[in-house]
Amino acid sequence: MELSLAPPAIKAFVCGSLSGTCSTLLFQPLDLVKTRLQTLQGSMQPGSRRVGMVSVLLSVVRTERLLGLWKGVSPSFARTIPGVGIYFSTYYSLKQHFLQDGRPSAVQAVLLGGGARTVAGIVMLPITVIKTRFECGRYRYVSVCGALRSVCRTEGPAALFSGLMATLLRDVPFSGVYVMFYSQAKAALPPEISASASAPLANFSCGILAGVLASLITQPADVIKTHVQVNPQLRTAEAVRNVYVEHGLQGFFSGAVPRSLRRTMMAAMAWTVYEQMMTHIGLKS
Repeated sequence: MELSLAPPAIKAFVCGSLSGTCSTLLFQPLDLVKTRLQTLQGSMQPGSRRVGMVSVLLSVVRTERLLGLWKGVSPSFARTIPGVGIYFSTYYSLKQHFLQDGRPSAVQAVLLGGGARTVAGIVMLPITVIKTRFECGRYRYVSVCGALRSVCRTEGPAALFSGLMATLLRDVPFSGVYVMFYSQAKAALPPEISASASAPLANFSCGILAGVLASLITQPADVIKTHVQVNPQLRTAEAVRNVYVEHGLQGFFSGAVPRSLRRTMMAAMAWTVYEQMMTHIGLKS
């Protein structure tokens, strides 16, 4: 079936998947460095010298070569390509159902973004767990399918949904806050810019602003999610307590720089590519 003949939700899924593919390939190294920073924090003794982003980056290149920075890219693709497609198709469907015309208000944007992320986050959580384990360097999985089988066999299927609450507490607010800031920033653009050839660049800039704010707000939940998924025997409350006791409040912002860079750039690129593709095929995003 040609894309032009497909239902609008399928078109949104395809556009979202392609935008997710581009952004994942470019920014996977930042996600790996973020995960390594957070898992290194979990193995450090209280009072130890903190490891920085550049140190982790150089260490990965030195011990695993340059391609080591893309370790975990296969589960990232397995999660992001369908995950971003599910997110954008759900977002599009919700927007068409509840908002026939006009831009969403701030509250509506939060609900649309959060609702779409809830659906995508739950569906793709098993792949998210495998992706986190690939990146942390503690597990020696060979493939995504092999990792899924190994976890089910040794830990039980429930382990594939470890960190569900922390993941939703991170991703749902991030997406809701991001869509709110992004839509409001776009609405504030002068009409002559929105209608000009520089509109994609302006939209990308709005996405960067929205991404930075949303990343900082949700960083503590990302730290907890990583700890729970790497150590599935931990409960969310235990992970929160461990991080606070061992590292204080600053422990909840470990990996904030690479995560903010990655989430901001990925979200800005994904939304820009998605909206341009939707416009190209004649649909209003």
